[in-house]
Amino acid sequence: MAGLLDFLWREFRLLPREAVVPAMALLGLLVGSFLNVVVYRLPRMLETQWANEVAAWSGQVPPVRPVFNLAWPPSRCPHCETPIAVHHNLPLVGYLWLGGRCAACGAGISARYPLVELSVGVLFAVVAWTFVPTKQYAAMLAWCGFGAAVVALALIDLDTQLLPDSLTLPLLWAGLLCGTAGVTLPLDEAVLGAALGYVVMWGIGAIYRALTHHDGLGGGDAKLVAACGAWLGWTGVPLMLAFGAVAATLAFAVFGLVRGRALREPLPFGPWLVLGAAASALWGERFLNLWLQTSP
Repeated sequence: MAGLLDFLWREFRLLPREAVVPAMALLGLLVGSFLNVVVYRLPRMLETQWANEVAAWSGQVPPVRPVFNLAWPPSRCPHCETPIAVHHNLPLVGYLWLGGRCAACGAGISARYPLVELSVGVLFAVVAWTFVPTKQYAAMLAWCGFGAAVVALALIDLDTQLLPDSLTLPLLWAGLLCGTAGVTLPLDEAVLGAALGYVVMWGIGAIYRALTHHDGLGGGDAKLVAACGAWLGWTGVPLMLAFGAVAATLAFAVFGLVRGRALREPLPFGPWLVLGAAASALWGERFLNLWLQTSP
């Protein structure tokens, strides 16, 4: 396996620059298709794991369940449970081929699946476009991985209000390892960013709890900001939180106007933190330079 990866890496680095962006866009479509599987299956896998742990702690025998993980069972229609043919499961192409409907029962397929695939494809292409001129391919792949991870986290939080440790913690360690290897940030900036992100979110949550006697932020939010801090550095964390807070405030205000009443039920903050992280990564340096230039 290591030899195969080395061969693929060498061949990839030999690609003409004009071929790298389309190749990464295609890779993004494939990764986006896999993220759809992760977003749907991972929360259900965690629910099963938690149920088994509760049964074990209470001295009960966990029930026997069919195998269900990211690889098995094969993709199938949620309505008629007919397995999806390989050629119908091609990213973006399969959806267009079928006209957005199941080939077996004709039930509609959610448009979110091709939108996620297309979004990740565009994301990978934009990242590749940024790094191709300097041939910083290791950094390019690292930031594509970061983007894919935060997209999955945002969608899972949107669906379930969960930010699984099985994604946030590897993202944190990946940021620190990339800093150690000199691929993204210097290691000291990555460590400070992770620490600042967690402490700030923990502090905000503690203040809110003291004032309202209710939890306003989950522990997953703090871990997500810490993980993003390992990639954005300590200067990126305040910008991420500022961008995310503004986006969330505007969105919640719009939702309240549409419903005609104030929002009282808990809403996921993860998607807005991810938008803040994206804004900080794309425009944070320019925004910071502009602010420093205009400061007295």
